[in-house]
Amino acid sequence: MSQPRLLIVEDDEGIQTQLKYALKDEFNLAFAGDRPQALARLREAQTPVVTLDLGLPPAAHTAEEGLRTLEEILRAAPATRVVVLTGNADRGNALLAVQAGAFDYQAKPIDLDALRIVLHRALFLHGVETEAAHQASEADTAARFEDIVGASPKMREVFDIVTRVARTDATILVEGESGTGKELLARAIHRKSRRPDRVFVPINCGAIPETLLEAELFGHEKGAYTGAHVQRKGKLEVADGGTLFLDEIGEMSLPLQVKLLRFLQEREIERIGGRERIKVDVRVVAATNKDLKAEIVAGRFREDLYYRVSVVTIKLPPMRERGEDIILLANTLLRRNCKEHRRKLQFSPDAAQALTAYSWPGNVRELENVVQRAVIMATGKFIELADLGFEPPAGSDSGQRRLKDSRNQLERELLLETLARTKGNISQAARELGVSRPTLHDLLDKHAIDSRSLRPTANADGA
Repeated sequence: MSQPRLLIVEDDEGIQTQLKYALKDEFNLAFAGDRPQALARLREAQTPVVTLDLGLPPAAHTAEEGLRTLEEILRAAPATRVVVLTGNADRGNALLAVQAGAFDYQAKPIDLDALRIVLHRALFLHGVETEAAHQASEADTAARFEDIVGASPKMREVFDIVTRVARTDATILVEGESGTGKELLARAIHRKSRRPDRVFVPINCGAIPETLLEAELFGHEKGAYTGAHVQRKGKLEVADGGTLFLDEIGEMSLPLQVKLLRFLQEREIERIGGRERIKVDVRVVAATNKDLKAEIVAGRFREDLYYRVSVVTIKLPPMRERGEDIILLANTLLRRNCKEHRRKLQFSPDAAQALTAYSWPGNVRELENVVQRAVIMATGKFIELADLGFEPPAGSDSGQRRLKDSRNQLERELLLETLARTKGNISQAARELGVSRPTLHDLLDKHAIDSRSLRPTANADGA
């Protein structure tokens, strides 16, 4: 089995030599002395782990070049684990590096045993993360229908209907709350139809003033009305041979409904101001977030048009009825936004629980906004409950607080038990816990544990 690749970014030849002889039996080593060389080595081969000296030329006396190199490494290879090497007196910049995405840090002079532990842990977690990403991608693909993600029974029922009717020319009505993805479904119908290579033309009937909607749909001749300086084709004519998507058809005025009904019956149009009847071959998919039967009773929608546009009706379920799809969608959106913002994040258990419990009145559109905000706002490696920007479900706060307290208590007990067993020896405790010395010190600070109180006598290893 080939050795894993390790890139060592270090301008000090002495340290390069030290690391070479210490690690050559465990890793396939590559070296770089500055930022351009480091990025070139990354382009040459996939590198799961990198050690990075923060003091790089041309500004070796500061951490500026090292931090910039870290940023560009993570931009070029987001999955790469970077272990920062820095001087004992430069812990502040090391913490900045960790906040910027470094996996861990080690202080110089280098403790080679501690470095080996950190590198192998980084390599192990890189493998776990890569496998998890592969499985997530496979799950995403398995649950994807064109550009729509869904595995819940209600969405599978929707996909089954689309598969059966898409290759017919039947007019379809898509019903669903705002933000459920009605246009995405219409595009999926178009791609699975017999017209996938022809044009898909969307028009939102509620976004265009009533006085202009007729011209938008049917077109006009030159001089048909004030401002009609040239002949213009309408959306129905533009969509000839393809698919016309009429979003929010329930907003259409009654007179225009009559004209649309005539087109659906005769498949011919007349431009405004024109006398020529033009045959148009177009598949119509309509959508609404209104109850059109209630609109018929209220006299705002024609019953005969309703039966024309609803030859097949597809009901898109709201997010609150899609169960496991919520986390599936959230993770899909998370991967997309992390790629866009060059970040590597996961949902914490508390955040995932809150996503599932939330009612999502804005449906998929609201979920998109929440995930995008969380990716921007998160400061750690996990998206926490506060990053989501909405209140947790009633009654869940105390349970989440108890869960967090329990985790902290277990963590503290593990630290105390390990330190007691190692008689307060920091290096030995770090090795047993699989963390670096600096990380262990941070954990001790977090739990207000003084390792010196656990030593029977002064320890030669030191803290």
